Amino acid sequence: MDLNYTAEDLAFRDQVRTYLEANLPQDLQQKVLNHKRLSREDFVRWHKILAKQGWVATGWPAEYGGTGWTATQRHIFEEECARAGTPAILPFGVNMVAPVIMAFGNQAQKDYYLPRILSCEDWWCQGYSEPGSGSDLASLKTRAEREGDHYIVNGQKTWTTLAQHADMIFCLVRTDTGVRKQEGISFLLIDMKTPGITVRPIIMLDEEHEVNEVFFDNVKVPVENLIGEENKGWTYAKYLLGHERTNIAAVGRAKRELQFLKRIAAKHQKNGLPLIDDAVYASKVASLEVELMALEITVLRVISQDSGRPGPEASLLKIKGTEIQQRLTELMVEAVGPYGLPFDPAFLEGETEHSIVGDDDAAPLAPYYFNFRKTSIYGGSNEIQKNIITQMILGL
Repeated sequence: MDLNYTAEDLAFRDQVRTYLEANLPQDLQQKVLNHKRLSREDFVRWHKILAKQGWVATGWPAEYGGTGWTATQRHIFEEECARAGTPAILPFGVNMVAPVIMAFGNQAQKDYYLPRILSCEDWWCQGYSEPGSGSDLASLKTRAEREGDHYIVNGQKTWTTLAQHADMIFCLVRTDTGVRKQEGISFLLIDMKTPGITVRPIIMLDEEHEVNEVFFDNVKVPVENLIGEENKGWTYAKYLLGHERTNIAAVGRAKRELQFLKRIAAKHQKNGLPLIDDAVYASKVASLEVELMALEITVLRVISQDSGRPGPEASLLKIKGTEIQQRLTELMVEAVGPYGLPFDPAFLEGETEHSIVGDDDAAPLAPYYFNFRKTSIYGGSNEIQKNIITQMILGL
């Protein structure tokens, strides 16, 4: 196995860099690099720029409007986007529900939904977690009862990311209570404008409205919005989660944030010297950098197989990727000390030129730290991922 880039790979990297330098709006880049909040319009704007180039769906087959790139090309593209500081392409449509529609949807569903995902005509959110049904997702209680050519959906979802902006939600619902819990789940696509749906914000510690509760009260969903077979949704859900966990590793973003960490550690001092020159702190940074390098090599080993369908190795990438992301934010807050304490929502929203603490690098770091506490939980908690590795890789 050769993990070095070929001449063709390097030429592709140069092509991507040139494109990003010419087409990434500077205001979006500065928001990303400086940890400012992005609006719905920011995400949509960048999505449409990439869509015009045909580079939105890097993992899709060309027949559905994707790039048809190799796994190595997709890795290079993600690395270059992270290095340049592009907004993320939100995963719920492109990287999560779209692969499920391709693999298990019927032709009419593919023809209707996939072009709308490519164009960002539909903004998607994910209806998985419920109160009391997070890591034990199969215990979900949201019901869908069939009445003629519709399902009637009742229940609640929680921690639904950016549902306040969503046009559509892909939703796990219980359609049979008389079987083993994993066997009575179905996968529905639901229009968020349907009467009976209520979205209630969950405001986080940093005053950010990122997640929500979503309530379903006698919501009518056409049977044609069922993906695959009734009561087979658990299979589709696991397939989707494999794609989600692979993307969570985010090696390119971690590499960019490591450089940011080194910069602020060089700017802040301890005992009259830059913190980066303190032996204890420097050893922490070095140890983290070694772990990140090991993760990158592991990612390259996984993508060299290019099976197109994430296996249990996605759990390994998810665990290590989220641990590194959390450690990065911990070291950032440690570097800036008390400058990271105040929350400055107005600064994060771009309403003021400078932060209230006088250190624009430090101002977003406390919210950033708290936000990344969730990464070891979503996509299936890291404890659950360890169980998957034990059973499916180690055979225990």
